[in-house]
Amino acid sequence: MRQKLLSAGANELSYEIREIVKKAKLLQKEGVEISWENIGDPIQKNAKVPEWIKKIVTNLTLDDKSYGYCDSKGELETREFLAERTNALGGAQISPNDILFFNGLGDAIATLYHYLAPTTRVIGPSPAYSTHSSAEAAHANHHPLTYKLDPDNHWYPDMDDLRNKVKYNPNIVAILLINPDNPTGMVYPKDILEEIVELAKEYNLFLISDEIYNQITYNGARAYGLSEVIKDVPGIAMKGISKELPWPGARCGWIECYNRGKDSEFDRLCKTLDDAKMIEVCSTTLPQMAIPKILGDSRYEAYRKDLNEKIGWRSRFISETLQEVPELTFNPTYGAFYNTIVFKKGTLNVYQKLEIINPKVKAQVEEWVQGVSLDTRFVYYLLGATGICVVPISSFCSDLLGFRITLLEENEDLLKKTFGTLRDSIRQYLDS
Repeated sequence: MRQKLLSAGANELSYEIREIVKKAKLLQKEGVEISWENIGDPIQKNAKVPEWIKKIVTNLTLDDKSYGYCDSKGELETREFLAERTNALGGAQISPNDILFFNGLGDAIATLYHYLAPTTRVIGPSPAYSTHSSAEAAHANHHPLTYKLDPDNHWYPDMDDLRNKVKYNPNIVAILLINPDNPTGMVYPKDILEEIVELAKEYNLFLISDEIYNQITYNGARAYGLSEVIKDVPGIAMKGISKELPWPGARCGWIECYNRGKDSEFDRLCKTLDDAKMIEVCSTTLPQMAIPKILGDSRYEAYRKDLNEKIGWRSRFISETLQEVPELTFNPTYGAFYNTIVFKKGTLNVYQKLEIINPKVKAQVEEWVQGVSLDTRFVYYLLGATGICVVPISSFCSDLLGFRITLLEENEDLLKKTFGTLRDSIRQYLDS
């Protein structure tokens, strides 16, 4: 081409959660049975959508309105319903006009970072969720900017690290929270959230809170929404139905803008997001129409509580199973449906491996492990030897070495088999 087509930031677009699927599918063709522990899709892990929810959606398909465009910002009745839910929490108050729908939060994340000035930075947690870190880095044409979550302190934020980076980097305009957190399963305590709000106020920043897992908490935890703690600081909460219902294929998410009137630059950003959606016309109508009917149904609360209890049991079982390996740093989870397990320093090396019987699979894995990080090496050997597909933590913008698992397997026997095999494989790998 006569000129370069890509910006430098394009090199930062990576998504190891999906990339490893390509490798797993190659091994699948060689006869390896894959256990998909890499991606948070409850449907793929045998979750069953209850008939009453299916009936609501089915009935909506009989309404011609569900096939047409809706308001550019989103279905008005749904935005009114969601605004009432947020306002009932007693914190920041919003109107339906402060809510904007997208085709999934991936769409919302990409749009937000796209319209921020290239010189501005959003600092987010590390280990980082790839959709946020890649989009932020791509917009800034630089490596992701992160603050540390501490595995030796329940994965809570290292507030000294966050404060110092905010203080000495004037390009930072926002702090990102993922609450509950992906990939660690940590839920931010209220006092830490309040401290982050005060930090944002002190340095005239806005806050972004990815709350896709807000209603997925267990083992006694409760996730506070940004609206409950933000006071008069500008902020954006990101929400959706892909994990909560669950309905990931709906690709339906929305943002709520808080305190737009408190800062003119922030208000301009929110208006720009509105205008961008107007150019696109609207997000998909059908799932928007379903939201108030499903979330407002008298059966919904009990349904969600039952699901959370099941995830909590899996979390405890996996914790008990993997904590038998002393070389791992392991924190119990309280929200979302992931856990991040870290290898203690010095336990991994380039000579470790697992026995792989199939010669083609063995050759493929030995090719993949050349020059990769030590945790990625473990992940590839685990995949080739057992078919268990997990994601290396070094791919989450982290200098830690470990892997992320999901807590989603509905088949109890298969769950026990998978994580028993994982525990034994870690022992064999470390002893090899």
